[in-house]
Order: sequence, then structure tokens, then C-alpha cells
Amino acid sequence: MRTPLITLLTDFGTKDHYVASMKGVILSINPQCTLIDITHQVSPHDIQEGAYLLANSYSYFPKGTIHLSVVDPGVGGIRKPILLVTPHHFFVGPDNGLFTLVAQREKVIKVIVLTEQNFFLSKVSTTFHGRDIFAPVAAHLSLGIKPQVFGYEIDLVKKLGFETSVVKEGKLLGKIVHIDTFGNLVSNIDEKIFLRFTKGHPSMIWVGKRKIHGLGKGYWEGKSGEPIALFGSSGFLEISIKEENAQKILKTRRGDRVIVSVISDQ
Repeated sequence: MRTPLITLLTDFGTKDHYVASMKGVILSINPQCTLIDITHQVSPHDIQEGAYLLANSYSYFPKGTIHLSVVDPGVGGIRKPILLVTPHHFFVGPDNGLFTLVAQREKVIKVIVLTEQNFFLSKVSTTFHGRDIFAPVAAHLSLGIKPQVFGYEIDLVKKLGFETSVVKEGKLLGKIVHIDTFGNLVSNIDEKIFLRFTKGHPSMIWVGKRKIHGLGKGYWEGKSGEPIALFGSSGFLEISIKEENAQKILKTRRGDRVIVSVISDQ
């Protein structure tokens, strides 16, 4: 039998004791469990960023992996603690939109609201459900406890309003949805939509007041100080500057517009 695998994604950072406490709870319940950190550097309280990072990482893990994800500004409030079950993975965390993109990409078999306190720590803090509810539930799940034992089933999860790119007045309009550690600007324009729009014609890409002619194949093609557009590993159009921070140089932020136009053959 394969060793159970639990991933962790949070906005807790690594300065404090929070992540270590969660890991301690898990290993106290199942010492045989393998723990993998996806990231603990999600911007504080940024559910949308957490959803994006989770959606771009979970599918590379083996079938049966439990993804423990906590970006939870409403901890202790009315949002529900849930377990999301898909054909290949389990997701444990708050029902606040964090699993929006997962639910779009995966067939959701069932969603369980976590109510069975026998699987929580004996004392549950109103400010740290990651340690007191989500970690022990993930650990018990890794021991083979059936999902339905943890609570009652609901039909839907809360979803965030992730915008998709649109074609308007002859232009493909998108926006920056993520800025990575290197300052690369990742848009919500995926490759299939881009290719369908351009139909093989040369293109112009605008970010703010800067324009970029066509696409590059990789970061190495960029010229010093000049932005380059390419499709990154996530499959979305991104803007990069070779060995520089595109966000700082272009003075952009998440939500800024990315515009694609087709150059006519005239």
C-alpha cells in the first residue's frame, strides 16, 4: 500500500509556528504520512491567489493525494469547513472560494461539511481551524476513514468570480491574474483562446502603455529590458523581462488589462 500523501498550501508564512503545528497534529494521528509543502507564501488573506496556486499544482500529485489548503480570512465565521472529493484527489479546507478552480477542472463527486467533532482536536480555537479541524480531518482521511463519516453532504461549493478573457470590438481582452516570484505577469488568456483568436496571424500584445510584437518561445529569447510575451508552464499568456522583474519595470499589478490585437496582412 502506498504511503499516504498530504500536501499543504497556506498563507501562514514560515516565521510563526502555524505550519509546524498543523504538521505535528497530522503526524501524531498518522506517523506514516508523507507531507509535502506546496507553498505557505500565499499573500495574506488572498483567496484568489491561493485558488490559482492550488489549481496549478494539485494535478501533478498521485491519485489519492489529500490537499490540505487554508487561506481563511473568515475563520470562525459562517463559512463552512469542507472536504471536497474528486475522482483522483481530496481537498480539505474552508468553503470560501478557495476550491473554485478545482471545482471547474475536476468532476466533483461529493462535498462534505465537516461536523463530526470526534475527528477534530478536543479543543477547537475560533482562530486556528487549520490546526484544530482541517489538519486532524486530513490525517484521519489518510488512515482510510470514508469521506461521508466526517459530516453531511451538500451540493455546491462557494465560488469566486474568476473572470475569463473575452473578445470585444475586434480585440482579445484579458487581465493579469497572478504575479509570480520572478515578477512574471500571468494573464487569464489561455493558449487555445489566443490561437483561436489570432488564427495564425501576427499579433500585438499591450500591457499598460507597452506593446509587444508577437510571441516568444521561451524566456531566453528576451532582450535586456524589453518585455516578451509567451505561454508559460500554466498554459496562460504571460509577460516577462529577461533576468528582470516585469512587474516592477512595467509598474503593473494584478487586475491590469492585457490586450491582444491581430495585425492585418495588408
